[in-house]
Amino acid sequence: MTDDKQRFTTVDEYVEAATYDVEPRLAETRDVIRAALPDAEEVISHNIPAYRQDGVVVIQFSGHTEHTSLNFFPTAGAFARFADELAPYRTSKSAIRFPLSEPLPTDLIDAVTRFRAAEAAEYAARRSAGR
Repeated sequence: MTDDKQRFTTVDEYVEAATYDVEPRLAETRDVIRAALPDAEEVISHNIPAYRQDGVVVIQFSGHTEHTSLNFFPTAGAFARFADELAPYRTSKSAIRFPLSEPLPTDLIDAVTRFRAAEAAEYAARRSAGR
């Protein structure tokens, strides 16, 4: 997407640095995530946009030459819950890849983000309870 040595300090910088074919998809992904997580803190983590709530990074997104991706960890719960919906996409240990050649699945991004928010809230509650 950009020079590997470039370091971002804001999500605006990250999105604006994207190539013309990736930037609109990143902006749209950002809008979907912000609507799903209106109280989340928008930060840069590992040099990509991230959304933190209750002290936990809920979800991240990134842009690449051939795809955009939704990144999060742990993935097991979301991958199991959305197995059918994720079947058409390549996944990795911590990401779902959306090819640039296909429409962005905004409903899926919204659903995964909300699911991850619930997982993160449960984790934060357990952590604060000392479990």
